[in-house]
Amino acid sequence: MSMIQAAKILEQRSHLVPGKLRITEHFFQVPRDYSNPSLGVLNLFARSARKVEKPADFIPPSSTVSPPDPKKEQLPWIVYLQGGPGFEVASPERLSWTQFMLDKGYQVLTLDQRGTGLSTAISQSSLQLRGDENVQVEYMKSFRADSIVKDCEAIRKALTADYPEEKRKWSIMGQSFGGFCCTTYLSFFPGGLREAFIFGGLPPMRNTPDDVYANVYARLRKRNQQYYEKYPEDVDRVKRVTKLLSRFGDTTVRVQGGEGHLSARRFLQLGISFGMHGSFDAVHELVLRADNDLSLFGHLTRPTVILIEQRQSWDTNVIYAILHEACYCQGEASNWSAERLLSSNKDFILPDLQESTPDQPILFTGEMIYPFMFDVYPELKKLKAVGEALAQEKNWPKLYDDEQLAKNKVPVYAAVYMEDMYVDFDLSMERARGIKGCKTFITNQMYHDAVRSKSDEVLKQLFALRDDVID
Repeated sequence: MSMIQAAKILEQRSHLVPGKLRITEHFFQVPRDYSNPSLGVLNLFARSARKVEKPADFIPPSSTVSPPDPKKEQLPWIVYLQGGPGFEVASPERLSWTQFMLDKGYQVLTLDQRGTGLSTAISQSSLQLRGDENVQVEYMKSFRADSIVKDCEAIRKALTADYPEEKRKWSIMGQSFGGFCCTTYLSFFPGGLREAFIFGGLPPMRNTPDDVYANVYARLRKRNQQYYEKYPEDVDRVKRVTKLLSRFGDTTVRVQGGEGHLSARRFLQLGISFGMHGSFDAVHELVLRADNDLSLFGHLTRPTVILIEQRQSWDTNVIYAILHEACYCQGEASNWSAERLLSSNKDFILPDLQESTPDQPILFTGEMIYPFMFDVYPELKKLKAVGEALAQEKNWPKLYDDEQLAKNKVPVYAAVYMEDMYVDFDLSMERARGIKGCKTFITNQMYHDAVRSKSDEVLKQLFALRDDVID
C-alpha cells in the first residue's frame, strides 16, 4: 500500500454554538485517485467539535491573556464515518452521541465522505460535468470505502502534523457502511489507528452481495409480518394505494421535477426504514394519509406525495443507488443482485392488482436497489446507463485484507444487533471472528440505528468492553 500524503488544508473557521461547543469547519484537498494524482483533486469537508469551558478565573478576550497551551489543544481525535454509502453527516451539535465522546476526552471530527454533503458531492448534474457516460463510470469507481479510508489517512496526517509522534494516531467510529469503512481502514492502514468502534457495521466475508440479500429478504419478510400484525388495517389500505398507483402502469402519479413517478413499487420501498426504531409508526402514518386521500378525493394530493418523496433518499443521494451493491464487491460484478434474488423471493414481486387481489398482504421492500428505480426516480433516470455499467463492472479492488485482520492489533469494539435488517447478524459474527481481538456487544433489544436512537445505551456498552476486563 502506497504512502498517503497529508491532505492540503484549504480553510478552517471556528464558531461557538449552544451546548458549550466550538465547531470548526474544515475544507481539505486530496487526490481523486491516490494511485494516479494526475486525474485531479477533490475537496473534502468536515466539522470538528471541542468543549468550550470558562474557568472561574476567566478573563475576557479584550484583556491581555496568555495564549492557549498547545498541549491542551492536542486532544485525541475520534473521526465518525457515516452510514450509506452516499450520505452526508450532520454537524456534531446535532448528533446524539457527541457530548458522550467529548466527556470521554476526545475531540470529534465528522466527515462528509467524498461525493457527499460538501465534499465534491455527486449528483446527476455534477457527474455530467465530468464527461460522457464512460468517463462518469470510471469516475464513480473512486467513491468506495477503499478511497474513503485513504481520505481519512490524509486528513489525519494534516490535523496531527504538529502533534508529537505518540499522539498522531486517532480513533474511528463507524455506523453501518461507516463500519465497513472502519474494517477497510483496519485492513490497510492500521498504523494510523488507536481503536475502532463499530455500530451495526461489520461487513460480510463475501465478494458479492448475494448472500447478504438472501438473508435480508428473510429478515424483511419477518418485519413485514410484524408491521401488519401491529397495523392489520393497513393490509387493505396498502392494496388500495398500490392499485391506484398501478392504474396506468408506473406513470399514474408524478413526483416533483415532473420527470419521475410514484409507481407502486416505489411506494413499497418505504419498507427500507422498517429496520429503524419507530419506523413502523412513520410508515403507517404515510399509508393512512395516502388511503385517506383516496377515500376523500380519489387521488393522492401533492402534500402527501411530497411527504412520501421525503422518506426516499435516492434522488438526493444518488451514490446510495449506483454504488450500493458495489460496496460489497471484490473482483466480481453485483449484476443487480437484489433483482436476481427476487426469483427465489417471489412473495416480494408485486401481484397484478388489476385482475385480482391476493389474500396475503403486499410486502414492502427494503434496502434493495432495483433496475426499475432508474425509470421512476427523476435523478436516477438520467443515470440509467451509468447504473447499468456499474452493475456489470467486475474490476473492483479488494476492500478487506483477511490476513491482516486475522493478526490485527488495534482494539476493536463492535455492537452487533441480532434483529438488524440491513447488516446480517450471522455474517457480522463471522467477520467478528476474523478480526483478532474484536470484542462484541450483542443485543436483541436494539435495531440498526441504535447509535442515533439509543446512543447512550450502546456507547455505555462498548466503553464497558473498552475499559473493563473479562474474567
